[in-house]
Amino acid sequence: MLDIPWLRMDDVRFPAPTTALKEPNGLLAVGGDLSPQRLLQAYAAGIFPWYEAGQPILWWSPDPRMVLRPQDVHIARSLGRFIRSCPYTITMDKAFTEVMQHCASSRMAVSGTWITDEMQQAYTRMHNLGHAHSVEIWHEQSLVGGLYGIALNNIFFGESMFSLAANTSKIAFVCLCRQLESWAFRLVDCQLPTAHLRSLGASEMPRREFLQELQLSAGCPVPARNWVFPDHKPNTLLMRRK
Repeated sequence: MLDIPWLRMDDVRFPAPTTALKEPNGLLAVGGDLSPQRLLQAYAAGIFPWYEAGQPILWWSPDPRMVLRPQDVHIARSLGRFIRSCPYTITMDKAFTEVMQHCASSRMAVSGTWITDEMQQAYTRMHNLGHAHSVEIWHEQSLVGGLYGIALNNIFFGESMFSLAANTSKIAFVCLCRQLESWAFRLVDCQLPTAHLRSLGASEMPRREFLQELQLSAGCPVPARNWVFPDHKPNTLLMRRK
């Protein structure tokens, strides 16, 4: 039986991330809710929810942490060529709910999803409050890729991405990083390591360093409530620098 604390509904505080279990890596606490107040408290402390339907809410702070500095995003030559000639357009915060639904359904088709109905409702509330944002890739009028996450101070906490056409999640991520760089964002939190994220330049950071990054970002201004790209073509966004 794992010895981890249960969170009270009337208290949004969390145990220190350094008390998280080593196995499973990063499991910190159980229970509570997905209220905006608790979610903001969690992300500010380097903690995120991750659980499946039928489970209590599980809260995690893994060590190490997969991260990327926006200016270090890696664009492979083949991806760069594809972006320069692709027919897609790109937007921000135009279809947040649809992006979450596609992220959930794409994972359900493979191995089940942690983006439960409860999670979708909670992050839609966060979006309506200006804390959660989405990037959308369109082919004509069809949504073919995207991602979503939480912005807090000058750190973007990526949650999930999806592709319904070649390279569309990569394009969304690359263009987001270009825009975050221009806004002087410090870090993109990718949470857990994957080969997909490594191919885009993400790497692992010890949790103690990640928590220091959070402290350094405290109080930094966040861009306007509704995010927009200055241009709707990925090929022009690809070339943008701060």
